[in-house]
Amino acid sequence: MSNDSDLIKLYSQRILALAADIPHLGRLDDPDATVTRRSPLCGSSVTVDVKVADGRLIDLAQDVKACALGQAAAAITASAAQGASLETLETGRDQLKAMLKGKGGVPDAPFGDFEVLTPAVAYKNRHASILLSIEALAQAVAEAQIGATAS
Repeated sequence: MSNDSDLIKLYSQRILALAADIPHLGRLDDPDATVTRRSPLCGSSVTVDVKVADGRLIDLAQDVKACALGQAAAAITASAAQGASLETLETGRDQLKAMLKGKGGVPDAPFGDFEVLTPAVAYKNRHASILLSIEALAQAVAEAQIGATAS
């Protein structure tokens, strides 16, 4: 396992600053889709509301109940996702999963700020919380697109 200095690095000032300033907090009044994801291991949860137009995310809101790492990931996701396509969100999600598993580098733009979470690779019990926001967002955008084609 890791030592105390590794744990201190894990909760860096940058991670704590991101966790304290999560953009797009709250809920949308009339979302195109809403998705809630929960990590059974730690109990963290994220609910994401989205509005999608022309295949791109035009608005989002999120209710985040997670540890500092999950909150930081939600801040990075929300900051980077505005205007993104479903393909961009899924690529970012998949690259973040690979990074956390030690099988890939930092996600490509616009998700490069996930670099701050590279110390979390050693903490498998935190991975689910880190992934909640981007997984919920990708799922919500996919559901919104399905709903748009069904109407």
